[in-house]
Amino acid sequence: MFRILVVGVGNAYRSDDAAGLIVARRVREEIGACVTVREESGEGTTLLASWKEVDAVILIDATHSGAAPGMLHRFDVGVQSLPATVFRYSTHAFSVAEAVELARALGQLPSRFVVYGIEGKTFLAGVGLSVEVENAIEEAVQRVRQEIHLWKATEAE
Repeated sequence: MFRILVVGVGNAYRSDDAAGLIVARRVREEIGACVTVREESGEGTTLLASWKEVDAVILIDATHSGAAPGMLHRFDVGVQSLPATVFRYSTHAFSVAEAVELARALGQLPSRFVVYGIEGKTFLAGVGLSVEVENAIEEAVQRVRQEIHLWKATEAE
C-alpha cells in the first residue's frame, strides 16, 4: 500500500504561522481517510521521525521570504534542495529546510516529497490569518488534493 503523509507545520497562536496547520485540517476533513495527516510545530527531529515510514510527503508551512503575502510556493524536494531563504525562520534548533536536507544526507528522504509554502504577512502573537493568507488557503488545499490524487493514480497503474 502506498502511504502518503500530509504535514501541516505552524503555530496556531502566531497569526499567519498557522497557515500550514489550517491546510492540514482542511485536508483531513476532506480526504483524511486515504492519507495520514499530522500537525507539527516544525521541530526538526520530530519532522524527521514523522516521515520515516511513508512513501510520500506533502508538507505545508508558512514562509517569510519577502514575496507578496499569500503567494504559494511549491518545491519538489525529492529532486531539488529546499531553499533556506524561503524557510529561514524557525523557533526551533533547526528549521524545516534543515530537517529536509538532513533527511536527504541520511538517505531518509522519501522520493516523493513536496513542500508548499504560503507567504505570510504577520507572525505576531494572536490568532487569525491575514486576508492574503486566508485567501491562499483554498488554493493550497486544492493543490494538495491534486498531488494526492496524482500520486495515488500513478501508484495504481
